[in-house]
Amino acid sequence: MSVRDPGGGRVPDPVGAAVAAAHRQDWARVVAAAARTAGGDLGLAEEASQDAFVAALETWGQRGIPSNPVAWLTRTAQRRVMDARRREATLRRKLPAFGSSLPQTDDSDDTDQAPVLDDRLRLVFTCCHPALAAEARVALTLRMVGGLTTAEIAHAFLVPEATMAARITRAKRKIVTAGVPYRVPTPEDVADRLGGVLAVIHLVFTTGHTAPAGQSLQRRDLAADAVDLSRMLAVLMPDEPEALGLLALLELTYARRNTRQTSEGALVLLAEQDRSRWDTSLISQGLRTLERAGRRLGSRPPGRYLLQAGIAAAHAEAPTFADTDWVSIVALYELLHAAWPSPVVALNRAVAVAYRDGPEAGLDAVAAIADDPVLVRYHYLPAVRADLLRQVGRSDEARAAYEQALAQVTNEAERAFLRARLADLKVSLD
Repeated sequence: MSVRDPGGGRVPDPVGAAVAAAHRQDWARVVAAAARTAGGDLGLAEEASQDAFVAALETWGQRGIPSNPVAWLTRTAQRRVMDARRREATLRRKLPAFGSSLPQTDDSDDTDQAPVLDDRLRLVFTCCHPALAAEARVALTLRMVGGLTTAEIAHAFLVPEATMAARITRAKRKIVTAGVPYRVPTPEDVADRLGGVLAVIHLVFTTGHTAPAGQSLQRRDLAADAVDLSRMLAVLMPDEPEALGLLALLELTYARRNTRQTSEGALVLLAEQDRSRWDTSLISQGLRTLERAGRRLGSRPPGRYLLQAGIAAAHAEAPTFADTDWVSIVALYELLHAAWPSPVVALNRAVAVAYRDGPEAGLDAVAAIADDPVLVRYHYLPAVRADLLRQVGRSDEARAAYEQALAQVTNEAERAFLRARLADLKVSLD
């Protein structure tokens, strides 16, 4: 790949590729370290981190790619924070405390890696503070932890980009003005934030599982970050069923990552995936985590993550797609919709109903939710409807639905899949 530097010239390919890889893999680590130095000012931490990546394009091109890129980026972002603090006269007294945590030379590639995981979890809890609205918590975490663009987050939330930009800006400002501490809360306070943290980690994973935009179907770095954060949360709360349920869900779903695309990057549906290539070790681990979550549940009803993990387990345990227990999956979706009445859950239930009872029944279930305002911008609604219409021979309607889905989708792998389906349909009509 080739990247333009701030002056408009072309950066050598190895440097551009190294910076891009570091951004994909280490954005959250750099932001978390910068936020620690900035005393939890996420706006300043994000700006400093962006400056560090821009500086890398120029400096690495002149001096070579460092042996430890994340250490270089972390130090540079922290120094950008310190530079900004020095310019703020009211914070001059705090500079020694900030400076004492930083290395004093530019050329060393050593860095203290011990707090990296704690920093990332601290960043999530800060983004999920109760002072913020629920949607702002998720959006801010996707921006700060996942490094997603505002447009990508807006797509994930099914809202206009301008709306999302304002939401994220307000959230960062509120963290500063409300004096939100940059730390993992005490055990007594964790329960108040648990729901928001679970929702954030789940959406980070979902966004990595199927990227809202870009060339690739998946952003495995983002999905792996979410699995990692979920494991840390399970260690922090080993007796919380929903924390364990989320971990089981992510483990069981992430186990399919290597079969969801062809070697050329084309999307592969669940029905066509080579199950012999699923990560059986991770599936076994996920099933054990699910069993442990069930034991911790006691007499309480299962929550949304435990129920979703149950659905993922039903898929994981089926030796073939034809052996999938759709009766159980529909029942689990009905429980899930009662616990978490989301239109997206209702759409997934409609798909399961189609597999259990046939495409006509699926179309009836889709029709019942087609006017939901949340689904208006959701390309999976017309895509599901198109596939069901194709199965029952209503080709003209199917073609219109595929075209509607194509107009809404922004991931290129999904676009290619829909174009192929549309082309097949046109061939059959001819």
